[in-house]
Amino acid sequence: YDHFFIEHNKGHHRDVATPMDPATSRMGESIYSFSLREIPGAFKRAWDLEEQRLSRCGKSVWSLENEVLQPMILTAVLYAGLLAFFGPLMLIFLPIQMAFGWWQLTSANYIEHYGLLREKMSDGRYERQQPHHSWNSNHIMSNLILFHLQRHSDHHAHPTRSYQS
Repeated sequence: YDHFFIEHNKGHHRDVATPMDPATSRMGESIYSFSLREIPGAFKRAWDLEEQRLSRCGKSVWSLENEVLQPMILTAVLYAGLLAFFGPLMLIFLPIQMAFGWWQLTSANYIEHYGLLREKMSDGRYERQQPHHSWNSNHIMSNLILFHLQRHSDHHAHPTRSYQS
């Protein structure tokens, strides 16, 4: 999920609860269909956002200043170190761990935005994000695992406010 920081802050926060957001699940869409759309869609958007940012600076998307590539490189170095230290057993563990992490974040996105859409105004823009454009979850286990995402709607309605925990 190396793309998450860029996609979440620069793409998802802008387009949440609109058809342009790959991280907003649609009414009637299964979690499996959503995951097949969200995971590649979010990565592509993060990559495109970084390509645009770097292009404005006159740099290549393959530059080490690419904030999608940076965590990918760190992950590759970490995985290589784990593989060197623990051996081939890691070839079983790491893909399972990666899939579990992807599934946790994808499931959270699916639940937190399921079927919610902002109204498109006559000028073509979407209404301002409000707390009712995101679902909250006040369950103890999900809050322990997902770092207090029960305050998710406030996070979107007031993105510059410090996250409440």
